[in-house]
Amino acid sequence: MLWVKSFHIVFVASWFAGLFYLPRIFVNLAMVPAGSVAERERLLLMAKKLLRFTTLLAFPAIGFGAWLWMLNFDAFNQGWMHAKLLVVVLAIGYHHSCARILARFEAHRNTRSHVWWRWYNELPVLLLVAAVVLVVVKPWQG
Repeated sequence: MLWVKSFHIVFVASWFAGLFYLPRIFVNLAMVPAGSVAERERLLLMAKKLLRFTTLLAFPAIGFGAWLWMLNFDAFNQGWMHAKLLVVVLAIGYHHSCARILARFEAHRNTRSHVWWRWYNELPVLLLVAAVVLVVVKPWQG
């Protein structure tokens, strides 16, 4: 079980590193001057590659998490686990929203400022903090 837990932590940390950085690229894309085609294309390429890599990291993160859950299925009856599963669903939703946002940037349909994207960038930090607190502190246990 410790091996599974170790790999879960590594892949979750890696997945979230991508979720932390991808919206930073959105910030930079929102700041690109209208005539800077090369800069915009470079940032879009970076974002596409990062999204692909981050998506590949999400699968083992979720898979190892599911494996841990199967090894300790009794935890499903505890409130902290319900809350953590909600955080996982929200993280998957955030990841999916990043893919949709990137498609909007590619289609020249961004309507938000770099300031808005800076705030959007903070959401995965809150999700990660919530997940760690729920797993370590285990509020609503039993």
